[in-house]
Amino acid sequence: MIKLENIKRNLSNIPGWRTKRKIVVIESDDWGSIRMASTEAFEGLLKAGIPVDKSHYNSFDALESNTDLERLFETLSKFRDKTNRPPVFTGVTIVANPNFEKIKASKYTEYFYEPFTETLKCYSEHDRVLDLWKNGIENRWMVPIFHGREHLNVQRWMRELQKGNPSLLKAFENQVTGISNGINGVSLPDLQAAFDIDTTSDLPYLEEVLNTGLQLFEELFGFKSAYFVPTNGPFNNSLEPILLQNGVKYINTGKKQLEPIGNNQFKTNIRFLGQKNQLGQTYITRNCFFEPSSMEHSQNTDWVVNCLKEIEIAFRWNKPAVISTHRVNYIGYLVPENRERSLNQLELLLSKMLKRWPDIEFMTSSELGDLINIENNGR
Repeated sequence: MIKLENIKRNLSNIPGWRTKRKIVVIESDDWGSIRMASTEAFEGLLKAGIPVDKSHYNSFDALESNTDLERLFETLSKFRDKTNRPPVFTGVTIVANPNFEKIKASKYTEYFYEPFTETLKCYSEHDRVLDLWKNGIENRWMVPIFHGREHLNVQRWMRELQKGNPSLLKAFENQVTGISNGINGVSLPDLQAAFDIDTTSDLPYLEEVLNTGLQLFEELFGFKSAYFVPTNGPFNNSLEPILLQNGVKYINTGKKQLEPIGNNQFKTNIRFLGQKNQLGQTYITRNCFFEPSSMEHSQNTDWVVNCLKEIEIAFRWNKPAVISTHRVNYIGYLVPENRERSLNQLELLLSKMLKRWPDIEFMTSSELGDLINIENNGR
């Protein structure tokens, strides 16, 4: 008997752009952003009654260190596809983080941010991260694209700080923003969804976030980002022209996009790979998942087997395999075992997929977008 989930996976791969080529895209979110600042911050928040140990992001994720990038690149460099190119991560990247000192000095009346390259200076094992990023781009192990200015809903966060939210003030003291449950497990507003809105009056500020964030991306990496992945998914589509003005041609979306329109209401938009909006921008959707650090799934989950099944389904329907995998899986700055465990799983996944489909081609998301546009325009 075929499982319902398996039927859904097959059906969701039917609509949209097709190709006979065995294309694999690996999209990895959250690079450049802060999460847990240190093991001391983790212990301090836990002692204060904030259940950070219940989230794999708070338990394992942190700003990437020298060793984190070196070990990831070592793993990717072991493999080659049919074109003799290594697997490449599309590094879905945050370019700035809150400047806690300046915000506190303003008594929470003003928001200030700093480039992630400045944040790196606050960490002990991160002095070569920018050079490693450049090396990763040059060797095509990881190529960055824009995820947002911060991985933070700034307006929502500042409103809560100004109201004196005790859980968020405690997290602030530890230079942490990304907690979903506070003291004694109290539920908190979603602060990670940077482009969610409470009311439509939030939209002008988000235009500024996109403009300044995309400009900073170009300053840091030396090229414009052609692709955008909104943090956590929510994104009001009235902001798409701002993306276009800044050179964004491709936009990541869920197959069922829940567009926030304010007052906790959402509009449902059905998306498929290769679909275009009225501005001519192309939507890219994901259809495979590889999250070996996840605490939200059973510890018995075999992420390698599951991902291989999803790749098989994608190829069955002549679709590229667009794999979603978050930075948290590859971070060992806080817990080295987390990184090594996931890298072993990644190595196994890459080995098995190349053995099963030796004609695989590894592409970045932007390269996939270019191919879709070329083929669609040629028809």
